[in-house]
Amino acid sequence: MTQHTQDRPRIVVGVDGSPCSRAALRWSLAQAALTGAQVEAVAAWQYPEVYGYSYGWVPSMSDGGVYAKAAESALLDTVATVRAEQPQSPEVTSRVVEGHPLPVLMDAARSARLLVLGSRGHGTFAGALLGSVSQHCVQHAPCPVVVVPQP
Repeated sequence: MTQHTQDRPRIVVGVDGSPCSRAALRWSLAQAALTGAQVEAVAAWQYPEVYGYSYGWVPSMSDGGVYAKAAESALLDTVATVRAEQPQSPEVTSRVVEGHPLPVLMDAARSARLLVLGSRGHGTFAGALLGSVSQHCVQHAPCPVVVVPQP
């Protein structure tokens, strides 16, 4: 990373491949173009819940490759789709991290100027509510948080 890149403010955006995360990435790119910031798209993945069998045998977990590749694919597809819509937009760095989205995003936001998340609204009244990750980030993130509603 060059000194010039390190000195630029950083916008972190949570991306999971959903329509609301695409809206958050669009907003982040527009903000970065206005402020000269760099954009880092972050996707989190974790192992699914596994329950043991009655005889004490628990199937072994894979190395996580399938889950990590699925998260990476969703992230790269989302970035490519949004950048194709906005060809003049700033470059986006992408990062896939193992873990629950909440600690992953909170860690990524430590040195960021702004954290951008999509809202997981479900229509009318429920659409005005934030999801648990967005709500926690709004209250506890080490930088300002923007929650972009689903278009």
